Amino acid sequence: MLVPLTRQKFDQLIPLIATGSQYKYYWGKFPDFLQRLLISVVAASAVLVIKVILKLDFGPIVFLLGLIGAFYWLWGPVFWASIRNGKCRRYKYSGFFRGRVLDWWITDEVIGKQETVNNRGELVIIENREKRINLEVGDKTGFTAQLQAPLKVEHKVIGRGQPAEMIVMSNRPDLSRIEEITEVYIPSRGVWVCDYPYLQRDFFSEVASRLRNDRNDRSRRRPPEDWDDRPRRRPPEDWDDRPRRRPSREPRRERYRNEEDYS
Repeated sequence: MLVPLTRQKFDQLIPLIATGSQYKYYWGKFPDFLQRLLISVVAASAVLVIKVILKLDFGPIVFLLGLIGAFYWLWGPVFWASIRNGKCRRYKYSGFFRGRVLDWWITDEVIGKQETVNNRGELVIIENREKRINLEVGDKTGFTAQLQAPLKVEHKVIGRGQPAEMIVMSNRPDLSRIEEITEVYIPSRGVWVCDYPYLQRDFFSEVASRLRNDRNDRSRRRPPEDWDDRPRRRPPEDWDDRPRRRPSREPRRERYRNEEDYS
């Protein structure tokens, strides 16, 4: 099932400004925080050199730039998450997709490399690996899509054939070519499979529930396929000329007489 969404609903599903879960995603781990903090220190130091050592006065512009750079460690995740949201919001059309889990498998992926030196002075490359789940979803029309995400404990309840829901994006009004997909939701298990949390999940659950109810209502109201072929009960051609049958009271009186005989 693929239901087109209005632009207003799509903008509510994928906000322009980063949400809390998106901020947490780009906050990253401790090395990521140290990298942002280093950039902030460099920016603040550059402003200090310009103002104190070089004694150059560019007015409040340099001070403002230095202040922004000094707090990059704080607002950096908001910036990068908003950039990623904007890449999705540039698509003109979107739709709600509901299909099935066709297959899933687990892989061991290299997510980074580190270079170090061992005791012998030799250069050693250490690969950082992470177990990831690969999910393939599709529907009866033949559309399929694959998604890869970090493996979590709650993913163990995912199985083939389970319903799967997500938002798809396209530049074509009929959604004949899907350009991008969001995270996948398994409603029967209440499990999300995602690498990056694109959606406002509370609003997505509301939209999904409304579309499921509308579909169920339409299926209940839909007449059978052969409803036009069912025989109709037609009155006979001479129905107006048929004699009317009047009820006779004789059998009833006879019955009462018999009852009186046994009283």
